[in-house]
Amino acid sequence: MDKYSLLWDGRAAGELTVEQEALYTWFEARCRLPGEGLWCAWVAGEGGELRLGVLEPAGEEASIRRRFSRRMTEPLGRLLQGELRPAAGEDREAWETVPDPAAAFRSPWVQKRLRGIKGALLRRGEDSRRYLALPYDRRGPFPLTTLFCFACIRHIGGKAYAVFAFDGEEKPVFPG
Repeated sequence: MDKYSLLWDGRAAGELTVEQEALYTWFEARCRLPGEGLWCAWVAGEGGELRLGVLEPAGEEASIRRRFSRRMTEPLGRLLQGELRPAAGEDREAWETVPDPAAAFRSPWVQKRLRGIKGALLRRGEDSRRYLALPYDRRGPFPLTTLFCFACIRHIGGKAYAVFAFDGEEKPVFPG
């Protein structure tokens, strides 16, 4: 059995366990829901993502346990993490397209590393954190390599991104 973080808003909200059984894979997600409404658990891998379904609330926690065939799980590739998302879509995460991500930061160190990057997304989080999502292709060079260890690979709008978190002083911080 393997265990992964179940992330919401770049932070650990619970746990995803993965267990192989012959030609099938069992996924179980458990967490505390971050708000009211319906929430879905997702599995993110290097090659794609898979929606587990809507979490079932039980007291202060919520969970889901699902089984998928190898045909459904093979395209995921190496698993990276679990993700918690609103069932209605990504409306709660207000990502903005940023044509020039370097201009969105004051720090010369960050500006220098972001020059020329295209397709970036930006959003504000809690505690004055800002999240920067840069397009990610596992076959190409990793974006913003100097901050590689701070990245979290996520799928936003069906596309893979390397997501970085910055505190109020524009210092990189771990998203989870």
